[in-house]
Amino acid sequence: MRLENLDIIVFSAYVIGLISLAIWVSREKDGREKNTEDYFLASKSLPWWAIGASLIAANISAEQIIGMSGSGYALGLGIASYEWMGAIGLLVVGKYMLPVFLKQKIYTMPQYLEQRYNHSVRMIMATFWMALYIFVNLTSILWLGALAIYTITGFEMVYGMIFLAVFALSYSLYGGLKAVAFTDIIQVVLLVFGGLFLSYVTLNLISEGSGVLNGANILMEQFPEKFDMILSKDNPYYNDLPGISVLVGGMWVMNFSYWGFNQYIIQRALAAESINEAQKGMTFAAFLKLLMPIIVVLPGIAAVTLAPDLDRPDQAYPTMMNLMPVGLKGLIFAALVAAIVSSLASMINSISTIFTMDIYSYYRPEKKQSHYVFIGRIVSFTSLLIAMIFARPLLESFDQGFKFIQDFTGFFTPGIVVIFMLGLFWKKATANGAIAAAVGSFILSCGFYYMLPDLPFMDRVGIVFLICLALAIIVSLMGKQEDHPQAVDIRQMDFSTSRSFNIQSLMVICILIALYATWW
Repeated sequence: MRLENLDIIVFSAYVIGLISLAIWVSREKDGREKNTEDYFLASKSLPWWAIGASLIAANISAEQIIGMSGSGYALGLGIASYEWMGAIGLLVVGKYMLPVFLKQKIYTMPQYLEQRYNHSVRMIMATFWMALYIFVNLTSILWLGALAIYTITGFEMVYGMIFLAVFALSYSLYGGLKAVAFTDIIQVVLLVFGGLFLSYVTLNLISEGSGVLNGANILMEQFPEKFDMILSKDNPYYNDLPGISVLVGGMWVMNFSYWGFNQYIIQRALAAESINEAQKGMTFAAFLKLLMPIIVVLPGIAAVTLAPDLDRPDQAYPTMMNLMPVGLKGLIFAALVAAIVSSLASMINSISTIFTMDIYSYYRPEKKQSHYVFIGRIVSFTSLLIAMIFARPLLESFDQGFKFIQDFTGFFTPGIVVIFMLGLFWKKATANGAIAAAVGSFILSCGFYYMLPDLPFMDRVGIVFLICLALAIIVSLMGKQEDHPQAVDIRQMDFSTSRSFNIQSLMVICILIALYATWW
């Protein structure tokens, strides 16, 4: 694919506009210096629309766009379960988990673990998340982002990573989370409208100009198997989406871990100006999740007709981009880069928050607020530099970058969910029980991974979660059988939600029921 001069102008305008907006929203009046709340939690002033947009911008990156479109090409609409079930996860987190986190006035998820368990649990999980975010997530976003740019433009991988790193730092290093969140609005607008237009063009081409509905009908008639949401055991991709497990199995564990207990994601909601704004942001993000398969998966399915002889499924999205007219091709490319750099900026901000507020401030507790902000900026720069160095050695041998992320995070996800769920809703959970769940999750996941390699990833996560849950309960009961003194009294929590939250949640659920009923 070759970008014409008009495409390059459109893309350059996007880069300049985004950096200009970040500088404008990051400014401080009267020379006031940023404190930690300003830098890491956007002064706790984010409105619902910024929260919702930023959640999606942080979530969607190169591995989702390229990978999920490729999965649409290979196995079909079933891959949309990751997006659609994530919408329900957002609603549950917004109603039952956010109220506790906001009441505790935390900066980070490890900080909550100290409040609920003890300092050791906080440090263990802070160290774990730092390592995971730098050596798994950040390296993957950089590598896959550079790979996407190389596939589309031929721009060398090393220069692609440098460009993405410099771009992300240029608008996030000074402004912190506020700059990230408000620029994410532009990123999501580009992503949504660029993706919708790409889907429109591909479906219109399939119908030979007779409209997108005719194009969709032709696709469903030609390839009905591509529109199965629940895969049967004889489907060659059953291990990727093991039947009913997408509705009642390990998918829930992954959703709660990602949307509820993941600093990289939940930090936006922690920066809300109120619980009501945070919950409205979660419902807004849930509606956007319903749109994602149309934006990302549908072009991949369309490629089955328009480009049936691709060498690899992951070529589907770049190939469909090549069908765009000059100028709009630059806009779609800008949307792809927007998804990558917003995820990068979000990740480095979360890394700097955890290091500064959970680790550094413990050993240097009496420093000025401006000093912690300075340390946060140094950590942001350093983490990106480390990720660039390790990206090629860690990921070059992996055929699928998304699988690289799943394999490593999946070892710990069940234990993380157990630690937080018991910490939130069971007052007898102890620090030893939490550590047992964390260690057990890794050992059990490794055991299943090597001894039962044919067990679907999603089923493995669900089984390990249940075992770790039992293990944490047993270990907790072996200690003092009394309520933990730092436990939140759920009976005193107000989990009531606004009328608008309830109506919007019901709408999301009804839409999902209709979608699954249509393409069961």
